[in-house]
Amino acid sequence: MDKLKRKQYEAALAPMQLQLVEMARWLHGNGKRLLVLLEGRDTAGKTGVINAISQNLNPRQCHVVALPKPSDREASQWYFQRYVPHLPAAGEIVLFDRSWYNRAGVEKVMGFASDAQVATFLEEAPRFENMLVDDGILLFKYWLTVDQAQQEQRFEERLADPLKRWKLSPVDVAARRKYGDYTRAREAMLKATHTRHAPWTLVDFNDQRRGRLTLVADLLARIPDTRVADTPIDFPALEGKPRKERYGALKPIPSFDD
Repeated sequence: MDKLKRKQYEAALAPMQLQLVEMARWLHGNGKRLLVLLEGRDTAGKTGVINAISQNLNPRQCHVVALPKPSDREASQWYFQRYVPHLPAAGEIVLFDRSWYNRAGVEKVMGFASDAQVATFLEEAPRFENMLVDDGILLFKYWLTVDQAQQEQRFEERLADPLKRWKLSPVDVAARRKYGDYTRAREAMLKATHTRHAPWTLVDFNDQRRGRLTLVADLLARIPDTRVADTPIDFPALEGKPRKERYGALKPIPSFDD
């Protein structure tokens, strides 16, 4: 199948983004909380789909969470502790660009976590998520799939593009040799954490544009009827002529030494 053209993609995405705005209004009006976990291999396309979801949403309502490497203090905490402060409050949307599932993926494969720590995580994650769902959080977990050949092509694009080279970390480079290890880690993670209350949805992201459309459509389909009547806005005409803002260069601000 040929990759989706940009114009086709934008035409298909536009009505979905309007639905996302309506969804956000419904969440706000009903005090609901939405939590979306986006997981996948390096280059899968997590940032792109997050941008597609959040582009037209109020950044005070829709929060993107991409946590850095834990500090020494965080590493000594209960594993889920550093994620809890980022959970959504009433009316909020939180999109995790990677989440607590780092422990079952990169931490396991790259040796940043012991086998015992990973085993404990796989036992605790379903219980932790069950508490979130029981408390009323709308929790959706997506894994973005990408074949190794496509991943290699994207790595090469990042390497050649100075604007994207920052996305290549030493861990990414090392991960290229561990595609099979990541596959085995993912399958173990899915087996342990694909539950009735918090199931996984795998989305083909070999064509990132098609993948974004598929994921956004699935997300919208999982939310209840989100049609909320618009609140009328009283927008009276200006009194008198429109005024102009002052512009032009300002004089330098004197320094304390002057």
